[in-house]
Amino acid sequence: MNATTILPEEIRKFNQLADTWWDTTGPMWPLHRLNALRVPFIQTQVQQHLQLKPETTLDNISVLDVGCGGGILAESMARLGASVHGIDVAERNVFAARRHMQGTDLDLKYDVTEVQNLPADRQYDVVLNMEVVEHVDDLAGFLASCGRVTKPGGMMIVATINRTLYSLATAKIAAEYVLRWLPRGTHDWRRFVTPGEAMKILKTAGFGFGELTGVGVNPLQRKMHLTPSLTANYMLVAVKQPLAAP
Repeated sequence: MNATTILPEEIRKFNQLADTWWDTTGPMWPLHRLNALRVPFIQTQVQQHLQLKPETTLDNISVLDVGCGGGILAESMARLGASVHGIDVAERNVFAARRHMQGTDLDLKYDVTEVQNLPADRQYDVVLNMEVVEHVDDLAGFLASCGRVTKPGGMMIVATINRTLYSLATAKIAAEYVLRWLPRGTHDWRRFVTPGEAMKILKTAGFGFGELTGVGVNPLQRKMHLTPSLTANYMLVAVKQPLAAP
């Protein structure tokens, strides 16, 4: 595994966008729309995995949000009752996240670090890899590090963009150059990750798999929805095998 999975150009890119994270009408608006979809999806998956009732909060459940950005997802999970640790390699992102949570009593903390630099004995019930893997170098090493900090019997949720001709046309060309929903250069289509690639790596790291769903976009209404189609965005639920009984 590489000593780092950071791509310097990605850090520069997201540091430049740091002040826009919580502007719902700015360049981060797609993430806010996506967050409205993914938070209930994550909540349901965690509740089902832990056999919690639907009305149960996520109290005492530890969550690691890898590549937390300005804290949009991390803060949402903390508001559901979880104990959340958000990490990001872009310092200005973390500054924006800390600034936004000021004045709250959420069980939430942020650090500027890489996942492989977390203490060897630090593990979480839920690890969130949401819109991150398409921005890293050494995908296998990165996911292995995320697997290491997932508790046995815990779960990881990966959300990313499939590498297809459809995603090239929509998530890259249309989103960045035609509709201008995202700043140009936000994504490198060559770094998009197919579900098969992600599952192969995670299986090697000791994970089995649950829900796999696509995410569709209505460009006219700027709304997002779950869909069986995996041709563009998708979310994958992976469960780490529990330790064998002695």
